[in-house]
Amino acid sequence: MALDRLDRLHQVRPEEFPDPSWYRSLFASSLFAPLWLLVRFYIGWQWLHSGWGKVRGDGWVDNNGAALQGFWERIVVVPEGGRGTITYDWYRDFIQYMLDNQWYEWFAPLIAWGEVVAGLALIMGLLVGLAALGTATMNFNFMLAGSASTNPVLFLGAVLLILAWKVAGRIGLDRWVLPALGTPWAPGLVFGGEPPPDRSAP
Repeated sequence: MALDRLDRLHQVRPEEFPDPSWYRSLFASSLFAPLWLLVRFYIGWQWLHSGWGKVRGDGWVDNNGAALQGFWERIVVVPEGGRGTITYDWYRDFIQYMLDNQWYEWFAPLIAWGEVVAGLALIMGLLVGLAALGTATMNFNFMLAGSASTNPVLFLGAVLLILAWKVAGRIGLDRWVLPALGTPWAPGLVFGGEPPPDRSAP
């Protein structure tokens, strides 16, 4: 009997572990769409405000990315006998590589406009999962660069939105965009996929 149980344990596949009902409700039920709307608005406004300040400010979109160049030059410095802003040497080398090759000239406008676009997408509920992934990537890089500020909170919010991608934009454009576009594993109506089942019928 014990051997049978051990054999059964060996055969259990990860997909056989069901998610708890609270998890399915929180991240996949439209009942929680208002909660994700609030999270979207908060994170989206933070990114839109930050990005618009960069777009209208000096040294991001214009002046050959001088603002980003200055930021990178500050964070790669390791004080004598001290600890640098960047914890990981590989990331410091990566920033130094971008500095040496003057990537700030095109990277700075990309960051500025990327923040604006991601913020607008989150506020409007458009492709929330992808927009949240973009903001989480930026937060992650800012934290690697030694900048805490609001990044940990925004990163956590973005991860939660990624988990709730199916319902986070329900009160927004994703209500129509997701069924139309679908996903790479389940194409939507635009790409010849099947329409979602009609759940309004009894």
